[in-house]
Amino acid sequence: MFSAYPRPVQAKLLALRRLIFNTAKATPGVGRLHETLKWGQPSYLTSETKSGSTIRIDQAKPAADQYAVYFHCQTNLVETFRELYPELNFGGNRGILLDVKDKLPEAALHHCVALALTYHLSKRKTVQAK
Repeated sequence: MFSAYPRPVQAKLLALRRLIFNTAKATPGVGRLHETLKWGQPSYLTSETKSGSTIRIDQAKPAADQYAVYFHCQTNLVETFRELYPELNFGGNRGILLDVKDKLPEAALHHCVALALTYHLSKRKTVQAK
């Protein structure tokens, strides 16, 4: 799945993959992740619990020196991330763009990924509270 990427991008995507799995393991209510390909991109789903929104990772097109974490564009996730972490770079309402040469912003990404992995849990709590 990752062998087709240039080595620098591959290393960053694998680090991001580890961060996603570690975040899922540390976040209550998420359960086991299902890793698959969606639109040719490594994708992570909460199939077991249906607690979250799908997360995809890929090299950012056409920039060879960027990679990205993508979220469902019909959620308010990226809007929320933009408010919480204005220092990050965003690609529209779909994702967080990262540069291969930069250190992975682990704390911010851990929080963003946790919010995505619990997106439906948060919505369920809001509906139940009304």
